[in-house]
Order: sequence, then structure tokens, then C-alpha cells
Amino acid sequence: MFAVAAVALLVALGLALVRAVGGPTVFDRALAGNAIGTLALLMLAVLGFLTGRPEFLDLAILYGLLNIVGTIAVLKFFRFGNLGDPGEEEAGR
Repeated sequence: MFAVAAVALLVALGLALVRAVGGPTVFDRALAGNAIGTLALLMLAVLGFLTGRPEFLDLAILYGLLNIVGTIAVLKFFRFGNLGDPGEEEAGR
């Protein structure tokens, strides 16, 4: 059963990769990148279950946190053009 889930996740990962490459806007590509990260997280959890290594779940949780932070950083960069301090001009508002 879990092998079927792994194959289904690989198919979904391939479809998300196609969407990431051919997305018409940058936000479609960012959403596809987030979906790829989520599917990779699920694949890591299923692989850990299939091989009997529960420590893969810890790695999957860490990868999920990195996926969230990375997606927020990419979207902030596309919206504001930088990730750092807004500078003195913006601080006066």
C-alpha cells in the first residue's frame, strides 16, 4: 500500500515539476515550488516508513520548516525586491 502511495507521490511530483517549468507567472512557479517541497516531504516520510527508519520523520519535519521559510522569503523578494532592512527612507514612515 505504501509503495503505491510512493508511486502516486512521484507522479504528483512530476506534474508539479511540469507546472514549475511552464507556469505563466512567477507566482505559479513559486506555488509549484512549494508543492514540490511538500511532496518531497511526504515522499521522505513514506520512504522512512517503508525502510523502517523513523528518524526520516524528523528530517521531513525539518524540511517542511525550511520549505515554509523559503517560500515566504521568495515571495517577499518578488513583492518588495529585497529581503533585508528597508533602509532609512522606509523607516521614517
